[in-house]
Amino acid sequence: MSFVPPPWPLAKPDAHPQAGAALCHAHKFGGSSLATAERFRQVAALLRGTGASRIVVVSAMQGVTDALTTLAQSALARQRWHDDFRALRDRHIAVASELDAEGAHALVAWLETEFAALQASLATPSRRPEWFATLQGAGEVWSARMLLATLDGAAAGWAVLDAREVLAVHPGELGVGVDWPRSRARLATWRAANRQANVIVTGFIARGSDGAVTTLGRNGSDYSAAIFAVLCAASELTIWTDVDGVLSADPRLVPDAVCLESMSYAEACELAYFGAKVLHPQTMAPAMQAGLPIRIRNTLRPQAPGTLITAESAPAASPVKGLSLVSDMALLELTGAGLIGVPGTAERMFAALHAASVSVTMISQGSSEHSICCVLRADQAERGRMAVQAAFRDAIADGQVEGVRVTPGIAVLAAVGDGMVGTTGVSARLFNGLAQARVNIRAIAQGASERNVSVAVSAEDATRGLRAAHAAFWLSPQTLSVGVIGPGNVGRALLAQLAQAASRYSGAGVIPIEARPMEARQAEERQTGASGLDLRLRAIANSRRMHLAPRRLDPSEAVAALEEGEALDFARFAAHVRAEHLPHAMIVDCSGSDAVAAHYAEWLAAGIHVVTPNKHAGAGPLERYRAIRAATRHGGHFRYEATVGAGLPVIQTLRNQLDTGDELTEVEGVFSGTLAWLFNRFDGSVPFSRLVAEARELGYTEPDPRDDLGGVDVARKLVILAREAGRELSLEDVEIESLVPPALREVGREEFLSRLQELDAPLQARLDAARREGRALRYLARLDSEGRARVGLVSPDPDHASLHSQLTDNLVQFRTRRYACNPLVVQGPGAGPDVTAAGVFGDILAIAQALGARP
Repeated sequence: MSFVPPPWPLAKPDAHPQAGAALCHAHKFGGSSLATAERFRQVAALLRGTGASRIVVVSAMQGVTDALTTLAQSALARQRWHDDFRALRDRHIAVASELDAEGAHALVAWLETEFAALQASLATPSRRPEWFATLQGAGEVWSARMLLATLDGAAAGWAVLDAREVLAVHPGELGVGVDWPRSRARLATWRAANRQANVIVTGFIARGSDGAVTTLGRNGSDYSAAIFAVLCAASELTIWTDVDGVLSADPRLVPDAVCLESMSYAEACELAYFGAKVLHPQTMAPAMQAGLPIRIRNTLRPQAPGTLITAESAPAASPVKGLSLVSDMALLELTGAGLIGVPGTAERMFAALHAASVSVTMISQGSSEHSICCVLRADQAERGRMAVQAAFRDAIADGQVEGVRVTPGIAVLAAVGDGMVGTTGVSARLFNGLAQARVNIRAIAQGASERNVSVAVSAEDATRGLRAAHAAFWLSPQTLSVGVIGPGNVGRALLAQLAQAASRYSGAGVIPIEARPMEARQAEERQTGASGLDLRLRAIANSRRMHLAPRRLDPSEAVAALEEGEALDFARFAAHVRAEHLPHAMIVDCSGSDAVAAHYAEWLAAGIHVVTPNKHAGAGPLERYRAIRAATRHGGHFRYEATVGAGLPVIQTLRNQLDTGDELTEVEGVFSGTLAWLFNRFDGSVPFSRLVAEARELGYTEPDPRDDLGGVDVARKLVILAREAGRELSLEDVEIESLVPPALREVGREEFLSRLQELDAPLQARLDAARREGRALRYLARLDSEGRARVGLVSPDPDHASLHSQLTDNLVQFRTRRYACNPLVVQGPGAGPDVTAAGVFGDILAIAQALGARP
């Protein structure tokens, strides 16, 4: 037979398509793309109507290779296999009946013959590798024939190439190698007999150097696709799968993982070797040698552009392209002073592991040479330990080596990206992200190429660490699991602000980020710049009940959810907020309860950040205050700006002065927006009791106005500021003047409200006395240079700043060594739930920024 030139040129393994050459596009469809008759029709629709010739490599239908392997093993073990055989046969016959309903391609009859041959083979099993390989590879043969029928066969210009007729391979030290000259020659012969422009190729199967049927190993169909794409000088290889492309992390562990637009071969290899499932590393070898572009696309969403893998990827905003996690690992460590400076120690250790057929995933050794450790598969750990222990038996007996220790329950987290090369601070960002999430690193490894930084962590921390690292490199929003306690005036205002801000920080109101199409989320993030933070409300509680949401809670529906909640349990509440699969946790206490403040230290020690306007922590028992401050050393952030000035930066201003070396001498001012409003209005024209009632209606007072009028709230703020400045002041040390007459201090709230007018006469008398001296009344707090603290009603000098403030203004004057003559003043609205909630929200965002978010 004379040679017929193919519609596409044959190529050497290092060839690249020449300009003007006939275009050939290679495709590969995995098992998930061929799982049902509907999927076969979708694949056929994708392949019709393109201008280029097509080489299509197919896998077996989803799950078929595993099923065939089980059948072969059962037959060899003389176990029952007939039921599984019938299930496999019936599945293929059912799909074939749909694809070739009219019988035009005799697909069902052909499959019946194939399965009869399979049944006969199973009935006479053989230990020969060729028998096993022939059975394992049958699924690809069936898939190819079924796709041929779906595409209307030879009449539509399609042919099936059984790879065993062409692909010649040989075993190699690093896996199956290709005999390129023999494969090219066989392909030329096959093309001479098959003139169709488009070819369907069976993946996974080949013939060895002895002519026996063999396979390319797991994920071998991808390898087949790369090989045939190179053999046929394809311009590009598209691998169709069930994801949009190569993702920045496993979406099952990181729901916010993004699809990468492009990658280099080196990046793809690193991610593949470290557990990314989209592309097998062996696939890259022929492509890299030939400069063949590979594109990963989704069969179910062909409109998605996918990920393009070439020699060099496009520049990215983050130096890290992706992160992967390898689980079920163990850490093997050899330690001893006798290892220091001894040549050949590492060689001896790894030779022992090699001899025991133990694969090493990661190696780490300190410059002191006192210890050397490696990470290996958990199921090989004991075998590895015994091998190394035997290799160093004499040194262990002599005491030069302490021994070999295995730590189970390890996972390896790898950060990969070409942008890491020469970029300073990449490791620091990774380690800081893990530290913020309270993930301890057991071992570190980085290659000289700088494309990969790998760390060994506890398996219990692995998912949390992966999410934290993913957010640290701005590949996804920084996620905070949030629980809110105390849905009173301030708590409700905060929930309203969270609901309003949700669209800014998650891009779609209260719709979970992970529920939206990926490209829609990415487009929104590019437009709004709001990719940095995901505040995920997951729990809410009042003094009696709590509601724990498994995923997230809509802030606008949180209070109503309490009606169907369960009894409050602080331990369960905190444990739920501190979800292991989320990197960061925060409890926001808006309750004003001393009982809640008593839990702050344990929450902070557990790594839960705490934000609060509750003054009981900062002004409560001194021992508890010290315990809270000490607990922050464990990584939990404690923010309480709203305890003193609602939304004003009072504590921040004082902290800035102290941290830069200044020294506080005196504090004075109006520390209550409620009392500021009352005495800015109180001029004798309206009874004081009526002003109190009006302030309560406006929401300026606590539900019981005595909490404001008693002065204790102001005294607590003074104690908080004093302690911030390093003074060990307690509430008992503050002289407090209460505006509530003794007769009204112990009665019920309703009775007190009904007798408010009893406040009028004494306060009118104080006002009259002040006016006779040309002065007014203000309720001030003061801490003097001697440490004396007092809160109460005074008649300040006419030029005092408090006499010139607005209605609800808080006003805090700091006298310090730097501001001795002219005090530093912080002034602004200090009453109302909205401004207080805004102060709390500001603290939440401050912690988020400290964790690396970009709100």
